[in-house]
Amino acid sequence: MSPHPASENSGIWKLIFGRLDWSSLPLHEPIVVGTFLMVALGGAVVFGLVTKYKLWGTLWNDWFTTVDHKRIGIMYMILGLIMFLRGFADAIMMRLQQAMAFNGSEGYLNAHHYDQIFTAHGVIMIFFVAMPMITGIMNYIVPLQIGARDVSFPFLNNFSFWMTTAGAIIVMMSLFVGEFARTGWLAYPPLSGIAYSPGVGVDYYIWGLQIAGIGTLLSGVNLIATIVKMRAPGMTMMKMPIFTWTSLCANILIVAAFPVLTAVLALLSLDRYIGTAFFTNDMGGNPMMYVNLIWIWGHPEVYILILPLFGVFSEVTSTFSSKRLFGYSSMVYATIVIALLSYLVWLHHFFTMGSGASVNSFFGITTMVISIPTGAKLFNWLFTMYRGRIRYELPMMWTVAFMLTFTVGGMTGVLLAVPPADFVLHNSLFLIAHFHNVIIGGVLFGLFAAINYWWPKAFGYRLETTWGKRSFWLWVVGFWTAFMPLYVLGLMGVTRRMRVFDDPSLQIWFQIAALGAVMIAAGIACMFIQFAVSIKNRDQLRDTTGDPWDGRTLEWATSSPPPDYNFAFTPVIHDGDAWADMKKRGYERPLTGYKAIHMPSNTATGLIIAVLSVAFSFGMIWYIWWLAGLSFVGILAVAIGHTFNYKRDFYIPQDVVERTEGERSTLLAAQLPAKG
Repeated sequence: MSPHPASENSGIWKLIFGRLDWSSLPLHEPIVVGTFLMVALGGAVVFGLVTKYKLWGTLWNDWFTTVDHKRIGIMYMILGLIMFLRGFADAIMMRLQQAMAFNGSEGYLNAHHYDQIFTAHGVIMIFFVAMPMITGIMNYIVPLQIGARDVSFPFLNNFSFWMTTAGAIIVMMSLFVGEFARTGWLAYPPLSGIAYSPGVGVDYYIWGLQIAGIGTLLSGVNLIATIVKMRAPGMTMMKMPIFTWTSLCANILIVAAFPVLTAVLALLSLDRYIGTAFFTNDMGGNPMMYVNLIWIWGHPEVYILILPLFGVFSEVTSTFSSKRLFGYSSMVYATIVIALLSYLVWLHHFFTMGSGASVNSFFGITTMVISIPTGAKLFNWLFTMYRGRIRYELPMMWTVAFMLTFTVGGMTGVLLAVPPADFVLHNSLFLIAHFHNVIIGGVLFGLFAAINYWWPKAFGYRLETTWGKRSFWLWVVGFWTAFMPLYVLGLMGVTRRMRVFDDPSLQIWFQIAALGAVMIAAGIACMFIQFAVSIKNRDQLRDTTGDPWDGRTLEWATSSPPPDYNFAFTPVIHDGDAWADMKKRGYERPLTGYKAIHMPSNTATGLIIAVLSVAFSFGMIWYIWWLAGLSFVGILAVAIGHTFNYKRDFYIPQDVVERTEGERSTLLAAQLPAKG
């Protein structure tokens, strides 16, 4: 980077600003400048509206500092949806580039820019879309499903959210100040070493992921403690809803895998900052070690993403087939087996290491075995649907689309586990098609099913279906149009991560894929229109029963949205489908005998530490050592200061509980004549 003219001979500039100077701002990139202006304008409009309607107090008191698991869950979802727009913008830019770059055309993105977009897309979609949305749903639903009033560590929950948001902010900053990594989303050395990437891109990557990873890890610990310790009386492990089971297994995987990510990125940081040689070929290091370490986190990560959604599909299938889930025990065991086997699938990353046939065949078999419990789950869903009175509401439609799509994705995954095929296919577009097939057809379709399914629980009104169905059909058709051509190209041997292509006969396939991406874009637009129309027509879509789908688990036993304390009385469980069992037995809500309820207090500590973490990361990225030092001291000071905060809880008075429950009784009484 060329220094600022005024600073060529001044060490003071370097001392204050580190490597930051005017050339760090991408003023010569019209796309980036345009994006920045749009973001700045959008930010100014939002700021103006919040100020105009005097919402700052509400936002601060009820949302930013909240420790209520429900509000934190909703904030996670909002973060995921915002980042989804950025991640998808990257995707559509790549598709457009690859559809154009033939017959000597360079396309519209230079290599430098394309590689950044490519890395940002992977990082954002995994870390800042899939993870926050899944964590958000688990946060919201799990305590309600087990009859708890909150999570085990409410403050930690708020802190986890803000650390994840801090990670997202660091990644977004790289768009406008400096650059992002050009290494691919896993930042393999030697390319991510200081010799090949001397700029700030890889540092943005490292610190964005480290900060967000802390948030995810703590959230995992919190949810495990919640599920293990806070279940309602009578809810044994084998009476837990399947969604709670899948959340438990996913969070155990988080706690097992994320420390590895933290460690491997710490070692890469040491290589870059102080010249250790863990991952360089000289001085006894080895880049392959990085590949192994990153994948022992990376492959369980894909199962962390999919497992909670398997739980969602179980809940949805059972609810909309109006019958108990077929094969509950086998579902539980299949979930546990998938969690254990996810550490064997990782082994196929040794294929490339010149091992003999016997070793490779072992790795291949270990990779394929995971398809067996996954298949068992699919059959259980199908058998639940068999002879059930299926209601094709939107969550159920997403579930059926998932089953078809995921089956293809799973089969291509097994094909990639055959060593001789893998040597040919793993570095081709076939791999890209495979993992998008399982992550979009599994994780994303599951998230859309979950949003449509639990929205009335969170907000008290249903989502409008017309725009929802438009979104569904555009997504499903668009997905197959976008990714099937990539399977074809992969089978032809087209290498992944390419920016330009020589063979003009391939162009038509990329153009079909780009058309699919445009259809998906229209599907995303329909989803946001669906949200807007639903909010506008919320009075017509209102649900006052708290149980719009005739649900089977405990979250449907409360009002919609649930009160701050979730349950006025802790429910007592006698059966796996707790709420369906209570309805069948003629359960009556207790109307008297309410007591004051003990609740955790709000705190701003999580937000303050996250802001300081962003400042610390920025200092470390740009070598602004004084900023990094000060903010690190600040983090320690705030964290230690928080230990002296003894005002951590309060009681919701008895009369408030009585009033809240009385209002619900009035609403339910108004429903009875309507039903009659």
